[in-house]
Amino acid sequence: MNVPMKLALSLSLGLSLTVLPAQGIAALQQGAKAPDFTLNAAQGGKPFVLSLKQTLKKGPVVLYFFPAAFTTGCTMEAHLFAEANDDFNRLGARVVGVTAGNIDRIAEFSKSECRDKFAVAADPGAKVAVKYDTTIAGPNKTTLSNRTSFVIAPNGNILLSYTDSKPQAHVEKTLAAVRAWKARQR
Repeated sequence: MNVPMKLALSLSLGLSLTVLPAQGIAALQQGAKAPDFTLNAAQGGKPFVLSLKQTLKKGPVVLYFFPAAFTTGCTMEAHLFAEANDDFNRLGARVVGVTAGNIDRIAEFSKSECRDKFAVAADPGAKVAVKYDTTIAGPNKTTLSNRTSFVIAPNGNILLSYTDSKPQAHVEKTLAAVRAWKARQR
């Protein structure tokens, strides 16, 4: 994250969670190796341990970070990914949401807002978000996940890195990246 962005985020402490990096900016860019992780997750309300390495064995992963479950933008984004999940699956991709905010509610969020369609992982202390350099300052000096989406190829290389505070374009951009990856596999 660049210095002006860090300054803008530090100035925003206590003001709002809506101060986010500019559209399209994320530290881990296309071609970088995605850091591996293992997190507690839930799908359809059922808890399990999610490993990025294991999930990549099934095909590309759409890894999207979001600030906190049950907030307006995060709920909208979960609905959009749930609606597109069958399209991702037809292309061989798996969607995984990750949050550092209200991690005690991921099982409930995976069931109601993700509509049982994809896994949501809890990132205590935003440790994985830090590895992906996609964090924002939250209330009470907490660190939250920024709204950033990645498409990761089965070999672990990042195919897409996209940051935007508005949830609408994340599905469109990640789906296009997965389609482009699939076309190159033929």
